Amino acid sequence: MDITVVEGDITTQQVDAIVNAANRHLRGGGGVDGAIHRAGGPVILEDCVRRFPEGLDTGDAGWTVAGELPARWVIHVVGPNFTAGQRDRDLLTSCYRRALEVADELGARSLAFPLVSAGVYGWPREDAISAAVDTLRATPTDVEMARLVAFDRTTYGQLTTALSR
Repeated sequence: MDITVVEGDITTQQVDAIVNAANRHLRGGGGVDGAIHRAGGPVILEDCVRRFPEGLDTGDAGWTVAGELPARWVIHVVGPNFTAGQRDRDLLTSCYRRALEVADELGARSLAFPLVSAGVYGWPREDAISAAVDTLRATPTDVEMARLVAFDRTTYGQLTTALSR
C-alpha cells in the first residue's frame, strides 16, 4: 500500500472513502467529525442513526454513505479519548486496522485518514503519528493508497518525517 501525506481539508479529498474520527455515539461532533457531517450533509447522520442505533465501541469502525463529500463512503472510527483516561494504545491502532478491514469489505482502494485521537481527545502527537504509520504499514489489506491528511503545516512535517523512517 502506498502511504502519502497531504496538508489540507479531509472533506475535500477525492478518494473512495474518507475516514472519520468520530465519538462512540456517531451523532456528529466537533473537529474532524463535525467537518465531515457539515460537508457531507444530513444524509450521513441519517445513515449513522439507521446503521448504528447504539453507536460503536472505542476502537471499532463502520461505514455510511458520504453524502455531498467527493468520496463514495465515510468509514467512522471511534478513537480512544486520552484526556478522559482511555490510554490503551491497542484501541488507537485498532481504529486504523478496522478502517482498512471495512475498506476491504467495501472494495475501497483509496482512503483519506485524519490523525485519530490527536485533537480534542488529547493523544500525544508523536505517539498518535507512530501508531498511524506503523499500523498502516503492518496491516494486510487490498487498499492501494492511504492518504494521511494533516490539518496544519506542523503535523504535515511530523507525518512526513515519520513516513521517511
